[in-house]
Amino acid sequence: MSQGASADAREVRLWTVDVAALVVRVGFGMTLALAHGLSKLKSPEQFIEGVAKRGFPAPTVLGWVAILSELLGGLLLALGLFTRPAAAAVASTLLIAAFKVHADDPFAKKELALAYAVVGLAFLIGGPGRYALDAVLQRKRRGRDGV
Repeated sequence: MSQGASADAREVRLWTVDVAALVVRVGFGMTLALAHGLSKLKSPEQFIEGVAKRGFPAPTVLGWVAILSELLGGLLLALGLFTRPAAAAVASTLLIAAFKVHADDPFAKKELALAYAVVGLAFLIGGPGRYALDAVLQRKRRGRDGV
């Protein structure tokens, strides 16, 4: 295989990884935001009451942190904007949900929170990929800074 063909194959591989990251980011982020964050936002008092009943300190603050983590964190991940901070917030929130809120529950009850946490951790580690607003902003900064 020539160097040109090898470079083309590498570019195709990178493209498919970035497209896969886009698909997962948008699907994951929108599902988290709309199915979980938005539902909690519709009745925050009920969610915060549940946080208080579970013995969390500062339940109003932590309740809103969880709601915003799922809603805004999900939307930011879908957009690929502030991806790593959003992914850190999502992963933290859902690890707490899995291991504190559902501590005494069977694995099947923890599974969804763990799945969301793992995807959050993957984007925290790997970043959003090329097809994200973070990447667009980074390219603009490089062009402006001459790098």
